[in-house]
Amino acid sequence: MKFFKKTDIIAIAAIIAAAAAIWLIYSQAASGRPVKAEIYYYSQLVETVELAAGREKVFSVPQDDDVVLRIDANGSIQFIESDCPDKVCIKTGRIHLAGQSAACLPNGIVVKIVPADGWNGDEPDIIIGSGGKQTGSAQ
Repeated sequence: MKFFKKTDIIAIAAIIAAAAAIWLIYSQAASGRPVKAEIYYYSQLVETVELAAGREKVFSVPQDDDVVLRIDANGSIQFIESDCPDKVCIKTGRIHLAGQSAACLPNGIVVKIVPADGWNGDEPDIIIGSGGKQTGSAQ
């Protein structure tokens, strides 16, 4: 009794090849675009920083000094310090392509990379919400 049939292996290989092709096309299209990082605190845009090669900067958002971000000389941004318990935001690493994001959810901070000239009308946005605080009660 075989675990995989020949057609199963062909289908899996085709799916992997298609995913690799889509990723390659996206990374090539996004890599040449100038980008900026938008930093949100509970869905409110608090800062926008250009991600230009050659600039380095270490900073935190005014709303939470315990979360520290760094812009690297290669044009990427990353979380380098946080007081959150699991440190997922730090483990995310550097981000630099339009559409990428990193978040420190316990502190309510989201960093998303967007094209410097803005998104086209048909491109999706990842930030959804009502400021992180709910008013009223559900009935």
